[in-house]
Amino acid sequence: MYRPFEAFHVNGRFISVIGSGGKTTTLRHLSERLPGTVVLTTSTHMFPFSDMPLVDAGADASPGNRRRVVEALRAALARSRVICLGKLLPSGKLADPSNVIPFEALLSEADYVVVEADGAAGRPLKAHMPWEPVIPACTSMTVCLVGASGIDRPAGAAAHRPELFCALAGIAPDAPVREEHIAEVLNREALADCYLVNQTDVLKEPERARRLCDLIERDAFPCAIGPR
Repeated sequence: MYRPFEAFHVNGRFISVIGSGGKTTTLRHLSERLPGTVVLTTSTHMFPFSDMPLVDAGADASPGNRRRVVEALRAALARSRVICLGKLLPSGKLADPSNVIPFEALLSEADYVVVEADGAAGRPLKAHMPWEPVIPACTSMTVCLVGASGIDRPAGAAAHRPELFCALAGIAPDAPVREEHIAEVLNREALADCYLVNQTDVLKEPERARRLCDLIERDAFPCAIGPR
């Protein structure tokens, strides 16, 4: 159901971002617009932002390390309104820190928590296996990103989990993805409270983003806040 992006607003203090087509950039977008302090973290994996303070939760789940992490969080939030939190991996990515500090405990340290709760291997579209996405139980709002740049591309190239996407959409891997195919997958999965149809600036026919929004059975907002 189409809504203008200006009408999009966050409900609650713990927001999980899932889907594909600009999740990491959307985390930044939300953090810049939310009032008060924000912890950006992940229930899967994400890259930290180089211009934001990072608290490394480490791998030690002992009470002593949890106290260290809480102290580091408080010190970082005293210096910066927005910080990143996670287990720093050798790859440079952050992993889920919740075995060190539970996600719900973060709400005692910051005004908002925004979680990257899904992975899409850089594809604009995605279908989800039964264990995906990894939405924390304390989530108050789940936002699903959808990459409009996937429209008209072959499903096998545009979608993460292409076999599952094609099965849900009822198309072959070499078939071009249309708005109704994307909406069919999203509506059948029904994983989010609202949807952001991102990357609308790449469409030759921008009205197709609005059509996709209208086909989605929950509130959907067209936007251009993520990378192409």
